[in-house]
Amino acid sequence: MAYPNTLIFVDLAADDPSAAAKFYAEVFGWVNDPRPEGVYHRMIPGGQFRNKDGTDSTIGNLHIGIYRAANARPYPLPEGSDPRTLADTGRKARVWILISDDDTPERILATAKEKGATILWRDHYWKEFNGYNHAFRDPWNNEIVLWGKAGPEPRIPDGYTRE
Repeated sequence: MAYPNTLIFVDLAADDPSAAAKFYAEVFGWVNDPRPEGVYHRMIPGGQFRNKDGTDSTIGNLHIGIYRAANARPYPLPEGSDPRTLADTGRKARVWILISDDDTPERILATAKEKGATILWRDHYWKEFNGYNHAFRDPWNNEIVLWGKAGPEPRIPDGYTRE
């Protein structure tokens, strides 16, 4: 293979894509692009991935889609197929979000909780990937893990768990 297959975006299920899109716009500041309203929403973080020196690269940030669980589009038949409900038990995919240099996990978690999310954990350091992480479950049972860069000589704050 001369060029690898490329991840372009990830979809999240919701029973109300419009409400979910509003949630993510308010929690992360993303742009809501309904296509069409209530059926599928593309969430656009905006900006570019950063180079190691902090400047913008030529690579645009990835998008997240939000689809209506009752009839996930695209699908060859207009009536869709089962299952038509949100997953509520067991493990599922998690979405990892890099915390912007001008935002904080505290603000994100507080906003998410205010909008109906459940905080799963906070204040954890993962040495293997040298990052601070925190997590919540959105009102549609999707798990979101926040990632903060720890830097070349990390100082793990008091009270953080570690692995």
